[in-house]
Amino acid sequence: MHTFEIRDQFVLDGEPFRILSGSIHYFRVDPSDWHNSLYNLKAMGFNTVETYVPWNLHEPRPGEFDFAGGLSLARFLDEAAELGLWAIVRPSPFICAEWEWGGFPAWLLQDRTMRPRSRDPKFLARVASYYDALMPILVDRQITHGGNVIMMQVENEYGSYCEDKEYLRAIRDLMLERGVDVPLCTSDGPWRGCLRAGTLIDDDVFVTGNFGSRSAENFANLKAFHEEHGKTWPLMCMEFWDGWFNRWGENVITRDAQDLADCVRELLELGGSINLYMFHGGTNFGFMNGCSARHTHDLHQVTSYDYDAVLNEEGNPTEKWYKLRDVVRELFPDAWTADPVTKTAVEVGAEKIRLTGRTGLFENLGVLDAEPVSSLYPQTMEDMGQSYGYVLYRTQIERDTSEPERIRVVDGRDRAQVFVNQQLVATQYQEHIGEDIRYALPEEHNQLDILVENMGRVNYGHKFLADTQRKGIRTGVCVDLHFVLNWEAYRLGLEDVSKLDYAAGWAEGTPSFSRFEFTIDEPADTFVDTTGFGKGVVFVNGVNVGRYWEIGPISTLYVPHGVTRAGVNELVLFETEGHVSDSISLRSAPLINHLEKEGVE
Repeated sequence: MHTFEIRDQFVLDGEPFRILSGSIHYFRVDPSDWHNSLYNLKAMGFNTVETYVPWNLHEPRPGEFDFAGGLSLARFLDEAAELGLWAIVRPSPFICAEWEWGGFPAWLLQDRTMRPRSRDPKFLARVASYYDALMPILVDRQITHGGNVIMMQVENEYGSYCEDKEYLRAIRDLMLERGVDVPLCTSDGPWRGCLRAGTLIDDDVFVTGNFGSRSAENFANLKAFHEEHGKTWPLMCMEFWDGWFNRWGENVITRDAQDLADCVRELLELGGSINLYMFHGGTNFGFMNGCSARHTHDLHQVTSYDYDAVLNEEGNPTEKWYKLRDVVRELFPDAWTADPVTKTAVEVGAEKIRLTGRTGLFENLGVLDAEPVSSLYPQTMEDMGQSYGYVLYRTQIERDTSEPERIRVVDGRDRAQVFVNQQLVATQYQEHIGEDIRYALPEEHNQLDILVENMGRVNYGHKFLADTQRKGIRTGVCVDLHFVLNWEAYRLGLEDVSKLDYAAGWAEGTPSFSRFEFTIDEPADTFVDTTGFGKGVVFVNGVNVGRYWEIGPISTLYVPHGVTRAGVNELVLFETEGHVSDSISLRSAPLINHLEKEGVE
């Protein structure tokens, strides 16, 4: 049985220990690639893997838990143990992580009397139920039980959100009551205000900081905070940012490899421990991308979570990997290192990919949601029991004038396409929703359809609990000056596209599904090239591999080899803008476009 303690340094089996860790989120990496990613972490000379745990994937509906397949946290930790890697697990109900609503399940938004991420008893009861299912997996894998988990986190960057110590203690107690007995920690920005608000230092919960440079300065701040509270703890950066995430319509952010190596060297020479965020970033498959909060115009993140990390999105080593291995070899000559494992991706030209069918969204509403929700006023996505994807709201409106009518979508998120008699009238995004749409109704009686997309909820900051995190139409739709009644809502989570009717027809310019087939000799990584299409999502063999959008900066979607198969594969592209093509291609590398818009907000 191994032991791990936090004294004035980390102590493993009675000997001083430096944590050299890297973040790999099992839920962002296909399980067929877990071994390669973990092996490459070990081969670089590191000794620990860190991961968050996403509540929203593990409890997609209240009381329904999923820890199987690609969500098998147990298998991921066991694979790490087999390679001789220790593990830090961050099972806080909130993870941030540029992940949809910071990992909170959207169904929490149904209860407007509950305040998530607070001491609210109703919220804590939901966390307790979740932890009842989660903690047995982790408890059995603690180092104190013969496993490889050496530390767990109570909350994540809480000092950047609130200062409710009673809440923090409640989360800690939920963990302790379920058998967690390894050291607990928090991670926050390394300045006093953030540390004071977000830590439980007086309760002996270990305090770490998050930063990506200026280690001497940040460690000095962290040490001063420790000493202020009478602690002589070791210094650790729980998130050393080696790259950054990307958002639609902005250039890809990169970090120089030598700069990263120099900064990591500085931290290690100061005697600190490190967790690289990210070691392997992976992919925001499906609808799981997060959103950066801004005053008016929130900025949604892209599907790729490449992060310019040590391993690229596909899981292959970058220049950063080799430079960091050199640092480890120099500073820790006794550490085991080796050459990395790599993969290759396949390319399939458009001439070899066959269009087998196209069908319209309007023609398949009954297939995608056989029981639409009827209501007097439009309801939010969450109130209808839906978490992600799209909603198609439908009603009938009369023509009162030969002049253009005034149509307004009042209080909706995130993006609305307005159709009259299945003809696109307007597209509005975020801050423009609610502005007048002037349109002359062509018939005495007309069908009004509004397709609303949830583009991802805020994962960090002051808008985390804002009403804008409820998606769809929240108030109603006005024609002239009055609200229109009697709506049907089709919930389009697109969880199963296998039953689409490709004989049902399609009208040009309307949202559609295009089905393609491609053949490969064996399962292989590839990248779907969405150049020429507008906006939507792609499914490969029924798996939602993520969103695409013509505004860039990335024009491909990564498909892991674990999703493909030898022989014929199916690719379905859901396109909302009416941009279609009878051909599509697969690339062997991502396609990144340099945009005129520079920098980030």
